[in-house]
Amino acid sequence: MRYLPICCCSLLALLAHSGPARSADDTPGLAQTAPATGPSVKTAKWFMVPYKMTIPGTDVIFEMVPLPGGKFTMGSPATEPKRKKTEGPQFQVDMPPFWMGKYEVTWAEYKRYIALYGIFKEFQIRKQRLVTAENKADAITAPTELYDPSFTYEHGEDPQLPAVTMTQYAARQYTKWLSAITGQFYRLPSEAEWEYACRAGAKTAYSFGDDPSDLGDYAWYYDNADEKPHKVGQKKPNAFGLYDMHGNVAEMVLDQMFPDGYARFAGKTVTAADALMWPTKLVPRVVKGGSFEDDADALRSAARLPTQEREWKMEDPNLPLSPWWFTSDPTRGVGFRIMRPLDEPATKAERLKAWEPDAEETIEAINNRMSEGRGVMGLVDKELPAAIKKLESKR
Repeated sequence: MRYLPICCCSLLALLAHSGPARSADDTPGLAQTAPATGPSVKTAKWFMVPYKMTIPGTDVIFEMVPLPGGKFTMGSPATEPKRKKTEGPQFQVDMPPFWMGKYEVTWAEYKRYIALYGIFKEFQIRKQRLVTAENKADAITAPTELYDPSFTYEHGEDPQLPAVTMTQYAARQYTKWLSAITGQFYRLPSEAEWEYACRAGAKTAYSFGDDPSDLGDYAWYYDNADEKPHKVGQKKPNAFGLYDMHGNVAEMVLDQMFPDGYARFAGKTVTAADALMWPTKLVPRVVKGGSFEDDADALRSAARLPTQEREWKMEDPNLPLSPWWFTSDPTRGVGFRIMRPLDEPATKAERLKAWEPDAEETIEAINNRMSEGRGVMGLVDKELPAAIKKLESKR
C-alpha cells in the first residue's frame, strides 16, 4: 500500500518539489517507478521508497521509511488530559517529505561508533589520517570509554536493544559519522519532524487514538515493560510504519525547550525549517516519546521532556562533565532515532550546524579532553571503513 499525502495541499507541494540534480539509480531510497508492494511517496521526480542500508565496513543494517509531506497541527490542545503548558499553543507546520528511521538506533549500530575511540587512538599513534586545521571540519570526536558500564548496560546490551545514555552531542556526532561513510545526509529529527512522524496523520493524543488503555499494543511503558527496555520493533507500528515512537526509550531531537512553549508560533503556519528551535544554550533540550519507565501520559505525541545537565550526570566524576555520556537516570530510558531529508542542505555550514556542538559548556569540555589526551578526534569519510580494515589487518 502506498502512503498518500495527508491533505490535498501537500500533493501540490510534492508536485512542485524540486531538489538537487541526482540519479535515483544510485541514491538509496529513490526509484523511478513505484514498487509493486510496500509504501512509497511520489515526488515531482521520483518515488521515495523504504530502504535498508548496511553500515559500511560492518554487517549491521539500518532501515529508513519514507514519509509524505503535509500540514499538521503541532502541540496539544488545552483540553488534552495531562497536558502541560509547554505543549502549546498549538500551531500549523508545513512538512516536506523525508525519511525516518524505522526503529530507534540500536546497540548494534551505536557500538560501531563507540569503537572509533580505540581506532582513532591507533591512527594517532601510527600518524595516519591525522586531523589538521585544514580538515578539522571533516572530523568527529568518538565517545570515551564508559565510566561505569554496569549503569548503561544494567538492562542488557543485546544488539537489538535501543542504545541509551549518550548525550545529544554524541548522537549528533554519530549522525555525522554515518553521513560521512554512507554519502547520505543523516541527522537527528527536529521536534516538529518527530511529532509529525509520531502522529502519522492523527490529531489524537496518541497515534492510534485517545484511549491510553490501547497503549500496550504499541508501546513498552511502565504498565507492561517490567522496568526495562525491550528489543526494537516488538509492538505494532504507527500508520507510517514506524516502531516504538511511543515508549521503549524516549528520543532526543534537535530543539531547545523554552519556558513559553511555542508562544513564538501562536496563530501562525510555519515551515518545518522555521519551526526548528535551534539551541542557544546547553539545557533544556527536548526529548520526545516517553520511555519504559513512564506512565501513559508521558508517551503522548505532544509530550515533552526537558534534558538536564548536572542532574543527568550526577555520578560523573569528570570535570568538566563528559560531553559524550550521561551517568544518571532517567537516561537509561533516553536514546534517539535518525532522519534523512529529501533535499540535503545546500552548504557545508548548514550540514555542520546539525552535527557540531553549539553550547560553550560542551565546546569547553571537548577542548579540555583533547588538551589532556582524554579525548580523541578522527577524520570521517567514505575511505574510513577501508582504512579501519587495513589497520586491523596489521594488528
